Amino acid sequence: MSPLDAMFLHVEDGVSHMHIASCAIMEGPPPAYDDFVELVSSKLPQIPRYRQRVRFVPGGLGRPVWADDPHFRLDYHVRHTALPPPGSADDLRNLMGRLMSQELDRNRPLWETWLVEGLEEDTWALVSKVHHCMVDGISGTDLMAVVLDTEPDAEAVPIAEWTPQPEPTDGELLTQSLVDTVSTPAELARWMRAMGRHPRRLAVEAGELLAGARSLGDRLQPNVELSIEGSIGPHRRWVWARTTLDEIKQVRSVLGGTVNDVVLTAITRGFRDLLLGRDEDLDGVVVRSLVPVSLRSRDDHSLNNQVSAMIAELPVGIEDPVARLNSIREQMQDLKESHQAVAGTALNGLADFAPPVLLGLGLRTATAVLRRAPQRSVNTVTTNVPGPQQPLYACGREMLEYYPFVPVSHGVRTGVAILSYNRKVSFGVTGDWDSMPDIEVLAEGIEAGMAELLAVDVAPS
Repeated sequence: MSPLDAMFLHVEDGVSHMHIASCAIMEGPPPAYDDFVELVSSKLPQIPRYRQRVRFVPGGLGRPVWADDPHFRLDYHVRHTALPPPGSADDLRNLMGRLMSQELDRNRPLWETWLVEGLEEDTWALVSKVHHCMVDGISGTDLMAVVLDTEPDAEAVPIAEWTPQPEPTDGELLTQSLVDTVSTPAELARWMRAMGRHPRRLAVEAGELLAGARSLGDRLQPNVELSIEGSIGPHRRWVWARTTLDEIKQVRSVLGGTVNDVVLTAITRGFRDLLLGRDEDLDGVVVRSLVPVSLRSRDDHSLNNQVSAMIAELPVGIEDPVARLNSIREQMQDLKESHQAVAGTALNGLADFAPPVLLGLGLRTATAVLRRAPQRSVNTVTTNVPGPQQPLYACGREMLEYYPFVPVSHGVRTGVAILSYNRKVSFGVTGDWDSMPDIEVLAEGIEAGMAELLAVDVAPS
């Protein structure tokens, strides 16, 4: 397991749940449970990680490893439930919040899928829940494209009986961790020699790293105190907002900026409405958001996490939507030139050379500190993931809507995930149950933010 993947395991503490998820609305009627299990079973050879569980090295002397689960049972992971019909959107969102409040069992492969019946308008839902140590957002959407079909009349292909590979013993895990520990200094020396043969490239990369670290350090200075930061409990709320890719592009064609700029502007309106509803003074205030940046190439479909991050400032103190968009557009351009993502990647890379036992201890200690001590450097997380742009099907039923879920952790009480699917764009808003009872205001504000951008009439010059 990579250091970044292991980090997502180490920071989980019974309150900060590190699973990502999605909720898909499917056209009805729902398939028989056995038919859906057969569909998932037919796709398992393409996603071997779904039949592997985490093995921890004794004493934490090495990073966790993936091993075939000798007791794998598909019916444990594919689950069946129903809402009292007719289940409303609020009923489904409440169910999603309850499911997301429960951590995955570390003794089994770290995923679950729920077939949910009883929805109104002759629909059903498909909830997918996967630990962040298995996938990042990009490969997570790839997995949905693997599990579901691209044609409505696709048939499940029977597969041969699966035989798990023998699990490593504790002694074998310790031996391999020792080999890795011995080889790490050699790998570092080899990397330094390689960089020494290209001094010009080394100078450029060092300059970018220093610039990125300086910019990242500036954004980590304490922000003003906001009610959306602080300690959290183990329970979650979850709501959604919606728009379309065509509407976003319409705003972009009139007002400029990128698709991401428009999306962040709408989210900023949501946070503005939320904070104003709490009677907070927003004069000159910004909301700091961690923005994950994918490092995955287009043809890379591996399951490991490949992300860095930047810190953006959402200008909630700006009332005018056009001025808000222009502020975000200028800022995002500056962030791209600041090389913050380069600095984030370097920090992740340093974890490759950290002793696993110290890395795990350090992360667990930092998590414990954040449970008790407030931090005001980052107020929220905003992640934007491009999803499949063609219809997907399960047992011949089309996926109509596709909503994402992003986890929250200590110090960050709410987060927004953005996911595009088949020309639609959805926002999944996660909140801590105890401190964020009004996240519907944030979701409604996002849709209001899109509406006000669409309503802007730019007079010809």
